[in-house]
Amino acid sequence: MPTLKAPKPNKTKNGLTYLLIIALAIAAFMLIANPSPSTVQEINLNKFVEEVKSGMVHQVVVTDNQIKIELQDGSKQVTNKEPGSDLYSILEKTGVDSDTISKLPTTIEDTTGDKFWIDLLIGFVPFLIIIGFFLFMMRSAQSSNNQAMGFGKSQAKTVDHTKEKTTFDDVAGVLEAKEELKEVVDFLKRPQKYQRMGAKIPKGVILVGPPGTGKTLLARAVAGEAAVPFFSISGSEFVEMFVGVGASRVRDLFKKAKRNAPCIIFIDEIDAVGRHRGAGMGGGHDEREQTLNQILSEMDGFETGTNVIVMAATNRPDVLDPALLRPGRFDRRVIVDNPDLKAREQILEVHSRNKPLASSVDLEKIARQTPGFTGADLENLMNEAAILAAKKNQKKVHMNDVEQSIEKVLMGPERKSKVLSKKEKEITAYHEVGHAVVGNMLEGCDNVRKISIISRGMSLGSTWFMPGEEKHLHSKSKFEDEICSLLGGYICEKAIFGQVTTGASNDLERATNLARRMVTEFGMSDLGPVIFGEKNKEVFLGRDFGHVRNYSEEVAGEIDKQIKKFITEAEGRTEKLIKKHRPLIEKITEDLIKKETLTGEEFKKYFKGTKVPSKTTV
Repeated sequence: MPTLKAPKPNKTKNGLTYLLIIALAIAAFMLIANPSPSTVQEINLNKFVEEVKSGMVHQVVVTDNQIKIELQDGSKQVTNKEPGSDLYSILEKTGVDSDTISKLPTTIEDTTGDKFWIDLLIGFVPFLIIIGFFLFMMRSAQSSNNQAMGFGKSQAKTVDHTKEKTTFDDVAGVLEAKEELKEVVDFLKRPQKYQRMGAKIPKGVILVGPPGTGKTLLARAVAGEAAVPFFSISGSEFVEMFVGVGASRVRDLFKKAKRNAPCIIFIDEIDAVGRHRGAGMGGGHDEREQTLNQILSEMDGFETGTNVIVMAATNRPDVLDPALLRPGRFDRRVIVDNPDLKAREQILEVHSRNKPLASSVDLEKIARQTPGFTGADLENLMNEAAILAAKKNQKKVHMNDVEQSIEKVLMGPERKSKVLSKKEKEITAYHEVGHAVVGNMLEGCDNVRKISIISRGMSLGSTWFMPGEEKHLHSKSKFEDEICSLLGGYICEKAIFGQVTTGASNDLERATNLARRMVTEFGMSDLGPVIFGEKNKEVFLGRDFGHVRNYSEEVAGEIDKQIKKFITEAEGRTEKLIKKHRPLIEKITEDLIKKETLTGEEFKKYFKGTKVPSKTTV
């Protein structure tokens, strides 16, 4: 099986070397041209002659036209003679007797070689500087040229199988998706097994699911399991401001992949280049459309039998071009959905492997308390619990740490510094107890897990509900009960204080949106089994225009009436419950103000003598 060769390292010289050579040359030139000041005394030639006559001179060294003198007392002097003149001739002409001249210790230094090198260095330094400058400029130009030449090259990263790798054992909660991908891995490892049956290798596999559900993690697991060359790239890396660059990178990527076949190409966030064509923007020379056209051509062109599988991931399959999703290009669509209860428990087990958990930690209970959490949310949850345990200097992660982390992930950290006045604290307590009591009295609502008046995020208080089991189908009665529970805080404030506050704004928004969906999406109103409005398929429109109104003004008025009807009926039911159980609400609120937090078990104790309808599964 062919292996992916590592690219050869770039051997271009470092510009810092040239700069260092130039600096050293300049320093040498400055030392030669500006020698350090000497401590030797400089005298004239007449004084030197007088010193020779008087016998004060101990030694004389002649260097070119310079006479270096050392006196009997050890002091040193220097004088200069005329070029071409002889020291002995000078002394004879100035009246020094021949006997004194013969006894004078004289040394003649040959400076021909040193002078040659000094002159050569002085003459060569300017040329060295000029050459270094040109080399530096040439290297910069060559680097820019290399970047320009590599502009259309693929930016894909290759996965190194020798390093720590991800396997299917590291991915939990997506059993069906793993089974689909295991077939792809098995096909790459043992193609003859399938070819004997006439089966062809899938051209492409697209992973579809909400953010954080593990699509990229699954791709990394395929890379680890397949043990074949794996090219990974993001869809945004194809798109540049110049037309044709993305298509060039696509061609280069598939060319590399075919040289290393069998192999896998993984394109993350493919919706960056795979959006629906013909949206009316960019014209025929739109860079994104040219890139998409090249991808379509490479995936299902005239060339066959390349053994290159393209994997892609997106959380927006609705905006992808139909030509990209047809069989022959992406043959398989693997759904990676939010994990259910059992899957969440398995994911928690994976993310708690390297964390010392106390015996009190119940992963099944944690999974029940985290409906709607994705794999990324659960990983973050366990990490936050470990950080909290470390802050407390604990040796293990306890159940209390995990439960506090759930609340932190959902609502943000506790804001104990935000001090409420006595009146605001009382209003917040009645508001939260109103939610909890109404929800507890209605069979369509989930169980109360916790009530708190400690500020978190933007909220002054919070009430958490925990479903008894996973629910996939929801009835009209359940939605009506949930609207009552959402209005519980609003109605309780109104009943106790005679007025309402701004704290109920988010509850009212959620209740109104739920009622609108019941009318327009679920067909649960008196308007009959009709869906009002449709999602816009034109991808260039903004989110605010993503819903097309396909009904008249008269129907719009009827929709508003039905929404109002759901809210009004829920308001009436909630008022009756609040009025009937007001003494119980006041007692619970009094205790909540003292404790600031009530657990689900503590809350249930208030209803021991009260008949509460049993919870339904739908």
